[in-house]
Amino acid sequence: MASAFTVGDKFRNKVTQLLERTDSCLPERLREELQETLGKTGPTTVSFRTARTLKRHLQDEGHPFYLHELLEDSMLHLPEVVKPPRNPVLVARLEKIKARLANEEYSRITRNVNTQEVSRGGTLADFGREVRSVKAVVATVFNFLVTVVAAFACSYMGSQYLFTDTGARVIAAVIAASVVGLAELYVLVRTMEGELGEP
Repeated sequence: MASAFTVGDKFRNKVTQLLERTDSCLPERLREELQETLGKTGPTTVSFRTARTLKRHLQDEGHPFYLHELLEDSMLHLPEVVKPPRNPVLVARLEKIKARLANEEYSRITRNVNTQEVSRGGTLADFGREVRSVKAVVATVFNFLVTVVAAFACSYMGSQYLFTDTGARVIAAVIAASVVGLAELYVLVRTMEGELGEP
C-alpha cells in the first residue's frame, strides 16, 4: 500500500524556495525532513505524514501555493511487495495434489480407451473372430454366385445340342441355374443351422 510520494522537479523547486526564505517559520523537524529529502539523489520520496505537515504549515502561513500544486508532477510511491518464502512442505503437498489431479483427469479422459479393444464390446480376438466370420460369409456368397453362373453357362452351352433356338437355350439355362441355385441355398441354410445350433 502506498505511504509516500515520489516527488518531481516542481516540488523540489518550490520547497527549495520555501527553505531559502528567511521569513518562513517552518517547524524544525519539518525543515530537517525536507532538507534531507532534497539532499537525496535519484528518485526522492516524501511520506504522507510529511506532506500533511507541510500542507498544514502552508495553510497556517497563508502561502500563495498549495500542496496539490507542489505534487502536480509527483507520483505515488508503491513499494515492491516482498513475497514471503514459500513453505517447502506446502509446495511438496501442492505438487502431489497437482500430480494426482492430472492423473485423475488423464484416467477420466482415457477410461474407455483400451489397446486390446476396438469397441466397448470386445477385444481384438473378438474382432478377429468377426472378421473370419465375415470372410466365410463372403466366400460362401461368392461360391454361390460362381456355382449359379457356371450352371447357367454349362446349361446354355450344352443345350445347343437339344435346341437350335436361342430363346429356348436361355430358358433351359435359367431353369438349370435356378435348380442348382436352390440346391446350393438348401445346403447353405442347413450348414448355417448347424453352425447356429453349436454352443
